Amino acid sequence: MITTFANALNTGLRRALEDDPKVVLMGEDIGKLGGVFRVTDTLQKDFGNNRVIDTPLAESGIVGTAFGMALRGYRPVCEIQFDGFVYPAFDQIVSQVAKIHYRTKGKVVAPITIRIPFGGGIGSVEHHSESPEAYFAHTAGLRVVTPSNPSDAYHLVRQAIALDDPVIFFEPKRRYWDKGEVDFDAPPELPMGRARVCRTGADATLVAYGGTVATALTAAKIAAEEGHSLEVIDLRSLAPIDFDTIEESVDKTGRLVIVHEAPVFGGLGAEIAARITERCFYHLESPVLRVGGFDIPYPPAKLEKHHLPDADRILAAVDRSLAA
Repeated sequence: MITTFANALNTGLRRALEDDPKVVLMGEDIGKLGGVFRVTDTLQKDFGNNRVIDTPLAESGIVGTAFGMALRGYRPVCEIQFDGFVYPAFDQIVSQVAKIHYRTKGKVVAPITIRIPFGGGIGSVEHHSESPEAYFAHTAGLRVVTPSNPSDAYHLVRQAIALDDPVIFFEPKRRYWDKGEVDFDAPPELPMGRARVCRTGADATLVAYGGTVATALTAAKIAAEEGHSLEVIDLRSLAPIDFDTIEESVDKTGRLVIVHEAPVFGGLGAEIAARITERCFYHLESPVLRVGGFDIPYPPAKLEKHHLPDADRILAAVDRSLAA
């Protein structure tokens, strides 16, 4: 069926609650209100306030409580209302949640899913449009994933909740209202850690994730009208990263452009560029290029269109790569 990204997430959460009585949802205003973006709409009404829990405005308390529940056999799913609000919970996530499995030599698991709306494009105020994914991808012990379309939103959230590892689940908030085909009864098309080739091409590879995948596909469509064939890869998983799929593509195209909303400096694009340069050195026809946000705090809403990568900036990078 055709549905929105937000509704696909809602259905995935609903199925998880139905399948396992140990799954509980926790977050600010997720119950009666249904969350800021209405992702959890009607779930408290249907499953009760012991399964869908409205918490105080205290992110460290949300994740700390979830950690304790996970140690007692529950599968908590935390919602952080906005990306910029996750930092009070950063200590719990990187110091406790990410490390308990390693510290106990595998005897204790922490099956916690932490949902975080991230990225810009909706005209929000300060601390509501950030891209903190690199902080968490850098932390050993965490899985980090981000869907880019409704089908992946549904399947990835169910896979994340079922996993015994802690998962940081980034949701590109400007895609909540995008629509797409979702088969709610089909198995996942890909395992959680695998990237997807969204569009095949021969002249250059575009790698993107989350909210920038649609932008990369738009750029590839424009490039096709200009006679250039671009392959587009949706990472889906940011930790671990499916380097094999990227390598296979770059071995074919000889060129790579990486796109993300986060600032270029120290972003995930740097790690991908370094790894692919090592693995594909003799196949690369030009340097790996990155297109991302500028190295500034996220700008006011009226200026964010200049900050976020768009098709023009992506195609400018493609032109530089093809000219090299």
